[in-house]
Amino acid sequence: MSKKNLAIATILIAIILDQIIKIYIKTHFYLGEEVIVFDWFRIHFVENNGMAMGFEFGGRTGKLFLTLFRIVAVSAIIFWLVGNIKRKVHNAVIIGISLIFSGAVGNIIDSIFYGVIFDQSNHKVATLFAEKPYGDLFYGKVVDMLYFPFWDGILPEWIPFIGGNDFTFFQYIFNPADAFISIGVALLFIFSKQAFPKDEKVVNA
Repeated sequence: MSKKNLAIATILIAIILDQIIKIYIKTHFYLGEEVIVFDWFRIHFVENNGMAMGFEFGGRTGKLFLTLFRIVAVSAIIFWLVGNIKRKVHNAVIIGISLIFSGAVGNIIDSIFYGVIFDQSNHKVATLFAEKPYGDLFYGKVVDMLYFPFWDGILPEWIPFIGGNDFTFFQYIFNPADAFISIGVALLFIFSKQAFPKDEKVVNA
């Protein structure tokens, strides 16, 4: 498989998988509903109005700015990906950049379109292509559902600032797009010499 086709296949598979899972959760779960798969892995449906990890800023203006910023960012990632394809870098680098791009696009789709194709999920399951959607174009909410509470307990008193408090690791709820970005970054870190060569000599995969 050529590096171009590898990138296209990675992007298509990742985005389609991300959206299938999100749409399934949105149309089968109400907000806050949880299914315990294992003690350390749960499906817990939440929605994110703002940045990663649930952080928010600036209300509607901040939400619009964030979405537009993401669009600019994915445009830059495309140029980065095309450049690396032409340089014939290691396949792991191509996959890593493609996963980062796919994850960003997956969350952009939520932000742009979900507000106009779904109704609310409060105390009920949402309807796809609803007659009365919950929001406006560019003001959709990102769907999160992957929850891995590996450990929950009281931290030892000797730990500065947070000792004695209840703590859950890992407490953040995320989605497949977030996971793809994390995997992509990890691949670029592992193959950093190929991704960020110090000279023009690049070793083919």
